[in-house]
Amino acid sequence: MLPAMKTDITLERGSRVLIIDTKWYASTTGGMHGGKVLSQNLYQFFSYVRNKDAGFAGEPHEVAGMPLYARTRQCLQPDVTYRMGGNAITVTTLDMSEEFFAISVRLDGVANRFYVGGV
Repeated sequence: MLPAMKTDITLERGSRVLIIDTKWYASTTGGMHGGKVLSQNLYQFFSYVRNKDAGFAGEPHEVAGMPLYARTRQCLQPDVTYRMGGNAITVTTLDMSEEFFAISVRLDGVANRFYVGGV
């Protein structure tokens, strides 16, 4: 009776995992009440990363989550990292009106930020 926990994208390299789920709302992050990210999206990611954490059974690892929102015309475009229960949750946007190459470069940057620079 529990819903399946299926992410849009899961990038794994060794013991480092980045879980990405794409979001689209008419205004960035669903209207952001008072400039706040929707709590249900953060709780969704908290569940994703904690469940993935459990699979490492005490081995050294890092699991992070990223709600990736389609950029809108709204002034507020989040690009922030939170720590929830020891896991990084990075909220960011992607401009889908750009040329494919620019989108590809941006997505590569998202992965490199995690795997090379860390979050």
